[in-house]
Amino acid sequence: MKQRLPGGLGNDAMAEGGFTLLEFIMVLFLLGGMLSLVIPRISFGDSLTTVARKWVGALKSFQEMAMSTQKTVRLYVDLDRGIYWPMVLEGNQEKAPLDPAWAAPISLPESIRFADVQIGTARKDAGRVELFFYPNGRIDQATMHLADSANNVMGIVIEPVTSRIRVTDQRLDPQQPWIIPDRLRPLLQPVPAGFQPPLPLPPPR
Repeated sequence: MKQRLPGGLGNDAMAEGGFTLLEFIMVLFLLGGMLSLVIPRISFGDSLTTVARKWVGALKSFQEMAMSTQKTVRLYVDLDRGIYWPMVLEGNQEKAPLDPAWAAPISLPESIRFADVQIGTARKDAGRVELFFYPNGRIDQATMHLADSANNVMGIVIEPVTSRIRVTDQRLDPQQPWIIPDRLRPLLQPVPAGFQPPLPLPPPR
Protein backbone atom coordinates (compact mmCIF):
# COMPACT_ATOMS: atom_id res chain seq x y z
CA MET A 1 0.00 0.00 0.00
CA LYS A 2 1.41 3.37 -1.06
CA GLN A 3 1.82 6.16 1.46
CA ARG A 4 -0.01 9.41 0.86
CA LEU A 5 1.76 12.65 1.65
CA PRO A 6 -0.04 15.78 2.86
CA GLY A 7 -1.79 17.48 0.00
CA GLY A 8 -2.63 14.22 -1.68
CA LEU A 9 0.78 13.66 -3.33
CA GLY A 10 2.12 10.13 -3.43
CA ASN A 11 5.61 8.81 -4.02
CA ASP A 12 4.99 8.67 -7.79
CA ALA A 13 4.05 12.36 -7.94
CA MET A 14 7.11 13.34 -5.85
CA ALA A 15 9.42 11.37 -8.15
CA GLU A 16 7.94 13.06 -11.20
CA GLY A 17 8.10 16.59 -9.77
CA GLY A 18 11.46 16.49 -7.93
CA PHE A 19 15.09 15.57 -8.56
CA THR A 20 16.39 12.05 -8.15
CA LEU A 21 19.69 11.55 -6.31
CA LEU A 22 21.48 10.83 -9.61
CA GLU A 23 20.18 14.05 -11.19
CA PHE A 24 21.24 16.04 -8.12
CA ILE A 25 24.77 14.59 -8.29
CA MET A 26 24.99 15.40 -12.01
CA VAL A 27 23.98 19.03 -11.38
CA LEU A 28 26.64 19.38 -8.67
CA PHE A 29 29.25 17.83 -10.97
CA LEU A 30 28.43 20.26 -13.79
CA LEU A 31 28.47 23.25 -11.45
CA GLY A 32 31.83 22.18 -10.06
CA GLY A 33 33.27 21.91 -13.56
CA MET A 34 32.00 25.38 -14.51
CA LEU A 35 33.41 26.95 -11.32
CA SER A 36 36.82 25.36 -11.88
CA LEU A 37 37.00 27.17 -15.24
CA VAL A 38 35.66 30.51 -14.06
CA ILE A 39 37.26 31.01 -10.63
CA PRO A 40 40.92 31.12 -11.79
CA ARG A 41 40.02 33.97 -14.15
CA ILE A 42 38.34 36.06 -11.45
CA SER A 43 40.48 38.70 -9.78
CA PHE A 44 39.72 39.12 -6.11
CA GLY A 45 41.52 42.44 -5.86
CA ASP A 46 45.08 41.35 -5.08
CA SER A 47 46.85 44.05 -3.11
CA LEU A 48 50.10 45.59 -4.29
CA THR A 49 51.94 43.94 -1.40
CA THR A 50 50.56 40.50 -2.28
CA VAL A 51 51.49 40.87 -5.95
CA ALA A 52 54.99 42.06 -5.03
CA ARG A 53 55.50 38.98 -2.83
CA LYS A 54 54.27 36.70 -5.62
CA TRP A 55 56.64 38.44 -8.05
CA VAL A 56 59.59 37.91 -5.69
CA GLY A 57 58.54 34.26 -5.33
CA ALA A 58 58.54 33.92 -9.12
CA LEU A 59 62.03 35.43 -9.36
CA LYS A 60 63.31 32.95 -6.78
CA SER A 61 61.63 30.11 -8.69
CA PHE A 62 63.47 31.12 -11.89
CA GLN A 63 66.74 31.27 -9.95
CA GLU A 64 66.15 27.73 -8.64
CA MET A 65 65.15 26.58 -12.14
CA ALA A 66 68.48 27.77 -13.56
CA MET A 67 70.45 26.11 -10.75
CA SER A 68 68.57 22.79 -10.86
CA THR A 69 68.73 22.45 -14.66
CA GLN A 70 72.22 24.00 -14.92
CA LYS A 71 70.89 26.07 -17.81
CA THR A 72 70.50 29.82 -18.15
CA VAL A 73 66.93 31.07 -17.85
CA ARG A 74 65.84 34.20 -19.70
CA LEU A 75 62.86 36.04 -18.23
CA TYR A 76 60.87 38.21 -20.61
CA VAL A 77 58.85 41.05 -19.06
CA ASP A 78 56.35 42.93 -21.23
CA LEU A 79 55.82 46.23 -19.41
CA ASP A 80 52.99 47.38 -21.66
CA ARG A 81 50.84 44.27 -21.32
CA GLY A 82 51.85 43.42 -17.75
CA ILE A 83 52.88 39.86 -18.54
CA TYR A 84 56.04 37.81 -18.04
CA TRP A 85 57.31 34.39 -19.03
CA PRO A 86 60.57 32.42 -18.65
CA MET A 87 62.47 30.51 -21.33
CA VAL A 88 65.28 28.00 -20.84
CA LEU A 89 68.35 28.49 -23.04
CA GLU A 90 69.79 25.35 -24.62
CA GLY A 91 72.64 26.29 -26.91
CA ASN A 92 71.24 28.72 -29.47
CA GLN A 93 67.64 27.69 -28.82
CA GLU A 94 64.99 28.68 -26.30
CA LYS A 95 62.59 26.16 -24.84
CA ALA A 96 59.60 26.52 -22.55
CA PRO A 97 60.17 25.22 -19.00
CA LEU A 98 59.03 21.67 -18.30
CA ASP A 99 57.10 22.90 -15.26
CA PRO A 100 53.50 23.43 -16.49
CA ALA A 101 53.12 26.36 -14.08
CA TRP A 102 55.40 28.41 -16.37
CA ALA A 103 54.29 26.98 -19.72
CA ALA A 104 52.16 30.06 -20.52
CA PRO A 105 52.73 33.79 -19.87
CA ILE A 106 51.64 35.05 -16.45
CA SER A 107 49.58 38.24 -16.22
CA LEU A 108 49.57 40.78 -13.41
CA PRO A 109 46.15 41.71 -11.97
CA GLU A 110 44.45 44.52 -13.88
CA SER A 111 44.98 46.97 -11.01
CA ILE A 112 48.76 46.35 -10.84
CA ARG A 113 51.39 47.32 -13.42
CA PHE A 114 55.13 47.36 -13.97
CA ALA A 115 56.05 51.00 -13.45
CA ASP A 116 59.66 50.61 -14.60
CA VAL A 117 62.51 48.12 -14.72
CA GLN A 118 66.22 48.90 -14.76
CA ILE A 119 68.66 46.14 -15.65
CA GLY A 120 72.27 47.27 -15.41
CA THR A 121 72.26 50.85 -16.70
CA ALA A 122 69.26 50.45 -19.03
CA ARG A 123 65.98 51.69 -17.54
CA LYS A 124 62.63 51.18 -19.26
CA ASP A 125 59.04 52.08 -18.43
CA ALA A 126 57.61 50.64 -21.66
CA GLY A 127 58.35 47.88 -24.11
CA ARG A 128 60.04 44.60 -23.21
CA VAL A 129 62.99 43.82 -20.94
CA GLU A 130 64.99 40.63 -20.40
CA LEU A 131 66.45 39.37 -17.14
CA PHE A 132 68.91 36.45 -16.99
CA PHE A 133 69.24 33.79 -14.29
CA TYR A 134 72.46 31.81 -14.38
CA PRO A 135 73.24 28.19 -13.39
CA ASN A 136 75.54 29.34 -10.57
CA GLY A 137 72.65 31.17 -8.88
CA ARG A 138 73.60 34.63 -10.07
CA ILE A 139 70.93 37.03 -11.42
CA ASP A 140 71.40 40.17 -13.46
CA GLN A 141 71.52 43.29 -11.31
CA ALA A 142 68.09 44.90 -11.50
CA THR A 143 65.81 47.48 -9.89
CA MET A 144 62.09 47.41 -10.62
CA HIS A 145 58.88 49.01 -9.37
CA LEU A 146 55.31 47.76 -9.25
CA ALA A 147 52.47 50.27 -8.93
CA ASP A 148 48.72 50.10 -8.39
CA SER A 149 45.87 52.27 -9.66
CA ALA A 150 46.36 54.69 -6.73
CA ASN A 151 50.06 55.09 -7.68
CA ASN A 152 51.30 53.29 -4.58
CA VAL A 153 54.71 51.79 -5.31
CA MET A 154 56.61 48.68 -4.27
CA GLY A 155 60.30 48.49 -5.11
CA ILE A 156 62.18 45.26 -5.79
CA VAL A 157 65.96 45.19 -6.10
CA ILE A 158 68.27 42.32 -7.07
CA GLU A 159 71.65 42.98 -5.53
CA PRO A 160 74.83 42.29 -7.51
CA VAL A 161 77.08 39.33 -6.68
CA THR A 162 74.86 37.98 -3.86
CA SER A 163 71.70 38.05 -6.04
CA ARG A 164 69.72 38.79 -2.88
CA ILE A 165 66.20 40.05 -3.62
CA ARG A 166 64.89 42.89 -1.44
CA VAL A 167 61.42 44.45 -1.33
CA THR A 168 60.51 47.90 -0.04
CA ASP A 169 57.35 50.00 0.00
CA GLN A 170 59.05 53.05 -1.48
CA ARG A 171 60.72 54.06 -4.72
CA LEU A 172 64.35 52.99 -4.99
CA ASP A 173 67.20 55.00 -6.41
CA PRO A 174 68.74 53.26 -9.42
CA GLN A 175 71.73 51.14 -8.48
CA GLN A 176 75.13 51.91 -9.90
CA PRO A 177 76.31 49.10 -12.16
CA TRP A 178 78.68 46.80 -10.32
CA ILE A 179 81.91 46.03 -12.14
CA ILE A 180 83.15 42.48 -11.56
CA PRO A 181 86.93 42.38 -11.00
CA ASP A 182 88.76 40.07 -13.39
CA ARG A 183 90.06 37.94 -10.52
CA LEU A 184 86.45 37.16 -9.43
CA ARG A 185 85.04 36.30 -12.85
CA PRO A 186 86.16 32.62 -12.76
CA LEU A 187 84.37 32.18 -9.43
CA LEU A 188 81.08 33.30 -10.99
CA GLN A 189 81.18 30.78 -13.83
CA PRO A 190 78.98 27.66 -13.54
CA VAL A 191 80.83 24.60 -12.23
CA PRO A 192 80.28 21.34 -14.18
CA ALA A 193 78.64 18.56 -12.21
CA GLY A 194 81.16 16.36 -10.40
CA PHE A 195 84.03 18.80 -10.90
CA GLN A 196 85.99 19.85 -7.81
CA PRO A 197 87.89 23.10 -8.36
CA PRO A 198 91.42 23.15 -6.90
CA LEU A 199 91.94 24.98 -3.65
CA PRO A 200 93.72 28.32 -4.01
CA LEU A 201 97.37 28.30 -3.01
CA PRO A 202 98.36 30.37 0.02
CA PRO A 203 100.09 33.66 -0.79
CA PRO A 204 103.88 33.56 -0.64
CA ARG A 205 105.48 34.89 2.51
